[in-house]
Amino acid sequence: MNSETSSPRFDPAADDVVLRLLWRDQLDTEVGARGPRRRLSVDQIIDAAIELADTGGIDALSMRKVAESVGVSVMSLYGYVPHRSGLIGLMVDKVIGLSPMPVHSGSVAERVRCISEVLWDEYHRHPWLVDAQSHRPWIGPHTSARYEWELEAFEGFGLDDITMDHTVALIESHAAASAAKSINAQRLEHSSGVSDLDWWEANAPLLEQVMPAGSFPVSSRVGSAVGEKYQAVTSQRAVFDYGVDTIIFGIQTRLQASG
Repeated sequence: MNSETSSPRFDPAADDVVLRLLWRDQLDTEVGARGPRRRLSVDQIIDAAIELADTGGIDALSMRKVAESVGVSVMSLYGYVPHRSGLIGLMVDKVIGLSPMPVHSGSVAERVRCISEVLWDEYHRHPWLVDAQSHRPWIGPHTSARYEWELEAFEGFGLDDITMDHTVALIESHAAASAAKSINAQRLEHSSGVSDLDWWEANAPLLEQVMPAGSFPVSSRVGSAVGEKYQAVTSQRAVFDYGVDTIIFGIQTRLQASG
């Protein structure tokens, strides 16, 4: 396994540096490269890394490529950010800070949809966020502000604190899973040059031989209905919307039961 792409061993000193970098605007002390002359700002490094990830995905992101992008040696870059995992944490927190957090208003349903849309759009602007979930979730100022904003959406409706946390986690998990499906489908179509519908149509003769009429009656009926409606194997956006509606129904049902 490549040491750059694997998770670093726990290093309290290095992790302290990352946390200080995340909260650098709230701290009085400066963090980053040692020495009297600082050629770069931390934000320049983060911005370069985000641009690389937006273009080539997180698997293509390496400390060496970031160093080349900002014009320093890789050893110099480690003087600013101690490891790749920490850099990804800085990237995630910055991207979250660039997303909108509209003032909450309206019903529970409107609030759930608002949060879900923010997350869906964010994943599609920066698809590498899907893969970033396999890395340590660093606690930064923008990540913390996002969580506060999400919780505030359900303050005062009658949900207890644990249920509020679980509600936010459910919304986030659904958005992440749905966005991952959507992004992976886009990647597959882009890399192969063939859409799901074209693939199924090209392979239909063979599939009809191994799956004769009546062998899978329910899935055949459902698959035909979905294909006719969306002209595709499925609509990831429609599945996402259905999930959001189901979450809303569950929250409303819980509130009615407790009322």
